[in-house]
Amino acid sequence: MIKKNVICSFCGCLCDDLSITIEDGKITGVDNGCALANAKFLGKERLLKPVIREGDSIKETEYNTAIEKAADILKDAERPLFFGWSGTQGEAQAKGVHLCMLLGGVIDNTSSLCHGPSILAIQEVGHPGCTLGQVKNRADLIIYWGCNPLEGHPRHMSRYTTYADGFFLKNAFRERKLIVVDVRKTMSSDVADEFIQIEPGGDYAVLSALRAIVRGEEKIIPESVSGVSKSQLKRVADMCKEARFGALFFGLGLTMSKNKYKNIRNAVELTDELSRHTKFTISAMRGHWNVYGANEVFTWMTGYPYAIDFARGIPFYNPGETTAAEILYRKECDALMVVSSDPAAHMPKKCVEHMADIPVIQIDPHKNCTSFFTDVQIPVAITGIEASGTAYRMDGVPLRTKKIIDADFLTDTEVISRIYERILEAKADV
Repeated sequence: MIKKNVICSFCGCLCDDLSITIEDGKITGVDNGCALANAKFLGKERLLKPVIREGDSIKETEYNTAIEKAADILKDAERPLFFGWSGTQGEAQAKGVHLCMLLGGVIDNTSSLCHGPSILAIQEVGHPGCTLGQVKNRADLIIYWGCNPLEGHPRHMSRYTTYADGFFLKNAFRERKLIVVDVRKTMSSDVADEFIQIEPGGDYAVLSALRAIVRGEEKIIPESVSGVSKSQLKRVADMCKEARFGALFFGLGLTMSKNKYKNIRNAVELTDELSRHTKFTISAMRGHWNVYGANEVFTWMTGYPYAIDFARGIPFYNPGETTAAEILYRKECDALMVVSSDPAAHMPKKCVEHMADIPVIQIDPHKNCTSFFTDVQIPVAITGIEASGTAYRMDGVPLRTKKIIDADFLTDTEVISRIYERILEAKADV
C-alpha cells in the first residue's frame, strides 16, 4: 500500500507531499522526504512500554500504573513545571494548559530556548510576514540570516525558495537571487549569489548599517562593519531595493546571539524600511514541527505564547522569570513534566542538576538524555504516523496530520487527559 500526500512531522516545513510505502502494517519506504524525514518514518528505536523508577532500578509497567504514579507526583507538587510541547499535537497542548491551570503550575514550551526572542520582538514592532506559498510564487530575492536551511530544513529551498518555481517565477533558479548571512561558510552559503560573513555578535551592527543605507544615509557608515565591507553592504542594500518581492528568513544565529530579541526587532524594522521601496517580508525558521502550534495554542487559551505562570490563579507572563530554564536554575519547581522534548540535552548544567533532585515525568515515544532523570516515562503514539493531530507550519498555517499505520500506544492527548481526570478525582475526594 502507498499513501500519498502525507505530512512529515519533523520540522517546521511540514512538507505535505510525501509518499509512504506500507507493508504488513509497517512503513518500508519514504519518497519525497529528506534524510530527516526518512529517519523519522523508518526509525525503529523507541520505548515499547511505560517505565517507572523504583529505587535505583527502572522497570516496565502498564499504562494505568504509570498514569497513576504521574498523577500522584503532580497533585503532591506545590509548584509543578510543564515543559516541551513543540513535538506534539495541538489537542495535547490544549489539554496541557488545562492541566497546568488546574494545578497552578508553570507551563513553557521550547520557544524559550530558541525563538522566544523573536516573539518578544514581534510583540514590540509587529510581524510583516506572509505564507510560504506567497514566497514561493512571488519572491525574487531570498535572504537567509543566521540559519543553514540545506542542513536544518533540507527541503525549504526546494519547496519554497531557491529551487521552487512559482506562479510568477517560471524559472525560479535563474530569476531568484539568494543572499546568505552567517558567521561561517555553510552548505547554504555555497549556493548563494551573495554571502555576507559577519563577525560573531555583529548582527545588530550590520542590520543597522543596512537600514541606514536603505534610508540614504550611507555617508555615516564606516568602511567596515563587523567584518563586512561598506561596498558589500551597499551592494546588498541595492539588491534588496531593486527586488520585486523580497523575503528574509532568520534562524537561531540571530535569536540566540548577542543582543537577542533586539536583533529581531532591528531585522523587522529593516523589513519595514525596505517595504517603502518594494514588497518585503520576514519570517522565523521554526525548528520543531509544531513549535509554532505551541505558541498559537498557548496564546489563544491564555493570552501569552510561552512561559505562563498560573500560581496567582490567572495567567502571568514574564520571560526571564517564568521561563523553564530560569525556574529550574533557581530550583523553584518541585516536579517536572516533560512532553515531547529533551531539556537535559539543551539546558544549562545547573538546571539539569535540579532535574536530578525532583520527580520527573516524561511523555515521549523515545529514550533521550532526559530519560536518565525520569521517575515515569510514558511512550505515546507518534503524531503524523500512528496518530492524527493538528499542527502549525512555520508560517502559521494550520494543517491536519493523519494517522497512517495502527499502533498499540495511547496518544499524547489521551495520556494527559487521563492524568487530568485522575487529579480531578483526587481533588474531589479531599
